[in-house]
Amino acid sequence: MSDDVRRDHAGLPDRWERLWTPHRQPYLSGESRPTHDGPGDDCPFCRAPQMPEDEGLVVQRGIHAYVVLNLFPYNAGHLLVCPYRHVPDYTDLTPEEVLEIGELTQRSMEVLRATTRAHGFNIGINQGKVGGAGIAGHLHQHVVPRWGGDTNFLPVIGHTKTMPQVLEESRQILQDAWARVD
Repeated sequence: MSDDVRRDHAGLPDRWERLWTPHRQPYLSGESRPTHDGPGDDCPFCRAPQMPEDEGLVVQRGIHAYVVLNLFPYNAGHLLVCPYRHVPDYTDLTPEEVLEIGELTQRSMEVLRATTRAHGFNIGINQGKVGGAGIAGHLHQHVVPRWGGDTNFLPVIGHTKTMPQVLEESRQILQDAWARVD
């Protein structure tokens, strides 16, 4: 079959040299998103801290907030800092929650620098569906490690990211480093 008429077969490269990322389909189809904005088992950020750490991908726990790996990361090591309390807006946080989220964010950066040698970070909170929050009902702050040249043709043209490590390995490395990194 010529390259011009070769049919695309699942998982086989074709003339477009696609990179297959079927693990992203549940996210794209909304399977892992809550059906409502309220707290409970439907909310992954309420559910994660109730699970064993390796299943929930929890890296570190605080009193008012915790750190978890993003199940659908932008980059390797992409962390989320979440309050335990199910609140949708930054203005809903207590002073104690704001302080601990800030402290966990700083510590996340230190650990990511030590374990991944990140050159920089994107840190931010998307507020509300219109603001880009995939899960608008439960506030979460993104801590995304960045490296010089990490944006190339794959994410820009191909809308694809390569991940050098499975999430469970990343979680274990980050959790182990949490107490060691100064």
